[in-house]
Amino acid sequence: MNASARLVRSHPDELLIGLVSVSDRASAGAYQDQGLPALREWLGTALASPWQAVDRLIPDERAGITRTLIELVDDCGCDLVLTTGGTGPARRDVTPEATLDAGTREMPGFGEQMRQISLRFVPTAILSRQVAVIRETAEHAALIVNLPGQPKSIRETLEGLKGDDGASLVPGIFAAIPYCIDLIGGPYAETRPEVIAAFRPKSARRAPQA
Repeated sequence: MNASARLVRSHPDELLIGLVSVSDRASAGAYQDQGLPALREWLGTALASPWQAVDRLIPDERAGITRTLIELVDDCGCDLVLTTGGTGPARRDVTPEATLDAGTREMPGFGEQMRQISLRFVPTAILSRQVAVIRETAEHAALIVNLPGQPKSIRETLEGLKGDDGASLVPGIFAAIPYCIDLIGGPYAETRPEVIAAFRPKSARRAPQA
């Protein structure tokens, strides 16, 4: 598709998603990107309402990352943008800075929760610098969230942790994303509760369809 082509909803509640994998080596063809397929696979299992996504595989360059995020929101019309990669302490890891450059408001709770989830597995989770922001224009707003680079960590961060009985131990960040998108004027996204139960206050829930 044209880099700036606007996505068209096939349904009023269709969620438009931008997926961005940030990697010097994968974008140069040195190895196969794993982030974008992992994101698509997880969204396919988790979302119960319509969605479509557009992919970007780009190098670790701050200005280019910011430009891509702005394009996906302003030009393509995405409601949600998920990035993977480039959030560690290495000098080439500039995704958080680029994301803050694209945002109009920071949403610090997402980064805090992602690190809490990852700390259940590895102490090096404190080295992760993922951020989330809202980008607003006069006509549109979108949520942009940085995710880890590894497919297993992507799933754990989005889905959270469950006990042997299937009960939630630590909520995944995606539980809060549909309501956040509601609040910024986006479509009403629904999830499959066996994967991740989207949380909304009672006053914000739709009546079940007959």
